[in-house]
Amino acid sequence: MEQTIGETAGKLWRQLKDKGPQTPTALTKALNMKAADVDRAIGWLAREGKLGFEPDLKGGTKLTLKKV
Repeated sequence: MEQTIGETAGKLWRQLKDKGPQTPTALTKALNMKAADVDRAIGWLAREGKLGFEPDLKGGTKLTLKKV
């Protein structure tokens, strides 16, 4: 399970790096993955301090990569 989460986190990170800020729903669609797997990857990256969270115009949240 940890390996799958780590691999998904890597894909999510690359997607944000290449395409810019996105909502969790957009990431789930773009990566063609289950929402639960994307949620776990978001948690992984957030715990590592690699994600930023900003409000979007629809009242949701967009994920961004933090500048390191």
